[in-house]
Amino acid sequence: MTALIEAHDLADRLQSTTILDATVELPSPRFDGDYRLASGYQKWLEAHIPGSRHADLIEALSVEDAVCSFTHPPPDQLARALEQLGVDNAIPTVIYDSTDGFWSARLWWMLREIGIDAQVLNGGFRAWQNAGLPITHDAAARPKQGRITMKQRPGAWVTLDQVAAVSLGETPGTLVCALPKTGFAGTAPTRYARRGHIPGSLNLPARDLLDETGRFKDHAALTKIVDQAIGPAAGPVLIYCGGGISAALDALALTLIDRTDVAIYDGSLQEWSARPDLPLVLLEEPAR
Repeated sequence: MTALIEAHDLADRLQSTTILDATVELPSPRFDGDYRLASGYQKWLEAHIPGSRHADLIEALSVEDAVCSFTHPPPDQLARALEQLGVDNAIPTVIYDSTDGFWSARLWWMLREIGIDAQVLNGGFRAWQNAGLPITHDAAARPKQGRITMKQRPGAWVTLDQVAAVSLGETPGTLVCALPKTGFAGTAPTRYARRGHIPGSLNLPARDLLDETGRFKDHAALTKIVDQAIGPAAGPVLIYCGGGISAALDALALTLIDRTDVAIYDGSLQEWSARPDLPLVLLEEPAR
């Protein structure tokens, strides 16, 4: 089963699919340290795909009171929270959001870790609207409790220590930053403690993987972009960004072109930049 589904294909099976809206509000930073975070629940209420349910990536599907935002919960905890949303091994699950798939990719990666082969709506809610398909503002009825039998995929996540070991050349691997070029270079404001990228990183901006409509580029185009950005990567590909969201879009794209040696650094720059003893590379000193 492909990891993507098109809007009209989802419309044909609305009644037999668990549909999750993973939207989170996280505006671009206006200045360094500008971290504004809000639930996407209100946006979902205003307009959503009929029958969908809002998946709360801020609290219900993250570790409570964790140092880093969106820290993925332990598999058992994640499975129980997903069951409350109606996720079930026996029922197809489709994920979408209002930002072309960034948050969907994050939740897709989380489900994938515990053996749920969900699909992401290609182009997100924008694609659904552009296709002229129905939307609603009615709150969904309480879902029937799902049942998940976990089949864990090891190696989905890596820690700060694992990333540091690759950065220092102590263990094989390829570090990939999914931030835009300006974020990678450190020339744009960051939400986090310091600007720049982890030493030894290559840059594969997540937005470059999408076309002007927010849909993933085709297989040949994705392959070319990935090859140009990271080439024949040595060892596993460890992807990070600011908080593990854009990194998930990179991970989804790599999966679409059949790369299996991929993991996400969950803490990403939110964790790394908060440690003054850890280096960050600036390609150009920011203007003052």
